[in-house]
Amino acid sequence: MSGHSKFANIKHKKEKNDAAKGKTFTMIGREIAIAVKEGGPDPANNSKLRDVIAKAKANNMPNDTIDRGIKKAAGDSGNVNYEVVTYEGYGPGGTAIIVDALTDNKNRTAANVRNCFSKGQGSIGTQGCVSYMFDKKGQIIIDKEECDMEADDLMMSALDAGAEDFSEEEDSFEITTDPADFAAVRDALLELGIAMTQAEVTMIPQTYVTVEGEADLANLQKILDMLEEDDDVQTVYHNWDE
Repeated sequence: MSGHSKFANIKHKKEKNDAAKGKTFTMIGREIAIAVKEGGPDPANNSKLRDVIAKAKANNMPNDTIDRGIKKAAGDSGNVNYEVVTYEGYGPGGTAIIVDALTDNKNRTAANVRNCFSKGQGSIGTQGCVSYMFDKKGQIIIDKEECDMEADDLMMSALDAGAEDFSEEEDSFEITTDPADFAAVRDALLELGIAMTQAEVTMIPQTYVTVEGEADLANLQKILDMLEEDDDVQTVYHNWDE
């Protein structure tokens, strides 16, 4: 999703999400429920909830919708029964795919995810079979057109706040952090008024795979499209060089 100038793909994904805000908001609502259940309704004392709120705002979720979600989750905290589940597998052309889901029925979700892979000529593997090919990192993407700060100043601000790396692409800046330092770096940049296209802890491929052949490309796209349409699926990571 990031890496060597994946900003165009991020913008494309955001546009697709904008066309399906209902599903995006539902997914984030589930993440709010999980965060409130685990750490309480006060973002000041719940770093996971702060992260979800930042994600919600990046997806243009209205503040009152966020507040309603937190209050609802706090009132129903004993009844929130979503579980976080992760699946790993292989797509056509040797691609690696990780699927994060939030579900109230693991059997249903497992069957649906397995079906997505099989319909696209892929296969589900065991836990850890592909995740070793990814690094878990905090990642912040900033659109150059929306950033008034000079690149050197932005880099120094990010590094001073605890970022691991800063890179400049043709149309964007990318900042990576250790997951434990992500919130501090993000909050420091927010205090400077920096607009972020993407800010989240994510799985970044160590290397990318080029898929050759129309059949493999079509099947891989089928897997990704079917996963995106599944209501339980929250995030899909892959190492396909689109």
